[in-house]
Amino acid sequence: MNTVAIKPVAATAGAASGNHAPKVVSQGVKVFYGEKEALHGVDLDINEREVTALIGPSGCGKSTYLRCLNRMNDVVEGCRVEGSIKIDGDDIYDRRIDVVQLRARVGMVFQKPNPFPKSIYENVAYGPRIHGIAQGKNELDEIVESSLTRAGLWKEVKDRLDKPGTGLSGGQQQRLCIARAIAVSPEVILMDEPCSALDPIATARIEELIDELRENYTIVIVTHSMQQAARVSQRTAFFHLGDLVEYGDTSQIFTNPKEERTQAYITGRFG
Repeated sequence: MNTVAIKPVAATAGAASGNHAPKVVSQGVKVFYGEKEALHGVDLDINEREVTALIGPSGCGKSTYLRCLNRMNDVVEGCRVEGSIKIDGDDIYDRRIDVVQLRARVGMVFQKPNPFPKSIYENVAYGPRIHGIAQGKNELDEIVESSLTRAGLWKEVKDRLDKPGTGLSGGQQQRLCIARAIAVSPEVILMDEPCSALDPIATARIEELIDELRENYTIVIVTHSMQQAARVSQRTAFFHLGDLVEYGDTSQIFTNPKEERTQAYITGRFG
């Protein structure tokens, strides 16, 4: 079967917010685990080179939606996704899509840092090597240094690249995982509660990094911290019981929400 590559396209007019066009367009997205419907027809446009925060109480569907964007739900037995999700106009659920290539285009950073049991260098080099991105050792070295630099980690690890990635602190491990994700030049980076296992200092560093990365990447972050959503995102989507209740500019969502359920959640009346 022929596969279809997802190709980046130039930004167009008609952005959903500010000067940025939608990078990801979701229409009528439903997710079923067996007979249970976990998402109820989500319509959501995610803007290019912005941070979009997904908030809501546990079990509301925000992580389920996030995993739809790089088809991580494909590996969950009994999971079924309906509706349409397009990246730059390409339907990522088209049967001809190369899922491995999709996951290079749409990187993922998980809740707990999960470096490979390899050296720091090999953690970052792994993706470019298997995808054939680097032409020789010199180019691979450049990708590793560039990725670690963009992840704010190069100065801390440049003299111990041959040491295990698992030997780093929790915050450093998470930045290593971010470096690993960006080493394959993704267009979108998904982050599922990337700071939940970190201390406040490491969390602040990751938040600074997210703000720097959005100059080049579209970022979608799931967070239980409304303060974090307010600090790092330009747009916020509030999920509740499988519904996308409200989506808009972060400042509007937190200061003047339109929906009563949003107001109740952000003021702590439930969740």
